[in-house]
Amino acid sequence: MVRPEAAAGVADRDRSGTTALVTGATSGVGREVALALARLGADVYVHGRDRDRGEEVASRLREHGADARFFRADFLDLGQVENLAERVAGRVDELDVLVNNAGAHFETGALTDAGVERTFHANHLAPFLLTNRLRDALADGGRVVTVASEVHRRAGLSLSGVESVDDYDGFAAYSRSKLANVLFTRELARRLDGPAANACHPGFVPSSGLWRNASLPVRAVMRVLSAVPRRLTFGVVDSSASAAVTPTYLAAGDVDATGEYYEDCERATPAKQATDDELAARLWAWSAERVDL
Repeated sequence: MVRPEAAAGVADRDRSGTTALVTGATSGVGREVALALARLGADVYVHGRDRDRGEEVASRLREHGADARFFRADFLDLGQVENLAERVAGRVDELDVLVNNAGAHFETGALTDAGVERTFHANHLAPFLLTNRLRDALADGGRVVTVASEVHRRAGLSLSGVESVDDYDGFAAYSRSKLANVLFTRELARRLDGPAANACHPGFVPSSGLWRNASLPVRAVMRVLSAVPRRLTFGVVDSSASAAVTPTYLAAGDVDATGEYYEDCERATPAKQATDDELAARLWAWSAERVDL
């Protein structure tokens, strides 16, 4: 298996003396990104919901010489997100890399305590809050990498629609949250002075924990696809390691751009709606109100 940093062309980068926070790093793509950054010399903070898996990943990172710590937080609870930001900011002089990787997919609709559909809450509202609470800690040359998805192209975004679960469709909700990731990145890049912010499509990963809340038939299909060698799918199906390549590139590579969308370590043109600056600004204002920013 080719390591993500090698496939991304950054295996020779020395990230010693830098600190990264990778959300959703207890398994899957996030875990592979965290391992890649540790192998490059970075200290890495691991976020997730499962303490045992989180401590296991942190232990692996320490084997590579990283100062690694695990932070538990449930992204459906904004209080826990606030607490995560406080704990991380309290341990670093500067945060060089923030990888917003944690994500969820829910087959059935429900509103969170914030009055927001829970897929949108977990995938957009929580990283929006976390990133903003950590803005003052970001290094001048820091990087915010937000893991989006090509499925954003299938979505439309009605802000009133995310406050209801009427006629809920799990895949549509997930696609909508990924569109929000790209719009958020665009507006964040406009507002940041120094750090860069980019979004990316990592790939299609059937083995990802993303599908843990899907229906039984969907989980069964994902288990089958995850067992098929990637070469037999003509590159359509990714492993966690191959899907970690582009996030690793954006976190550690020679990337001068900001506010862009990447696929396969190259700039790509996102959906037209994802380039709507007015919508991006409205999403920011709506999100700031929901989290009392």
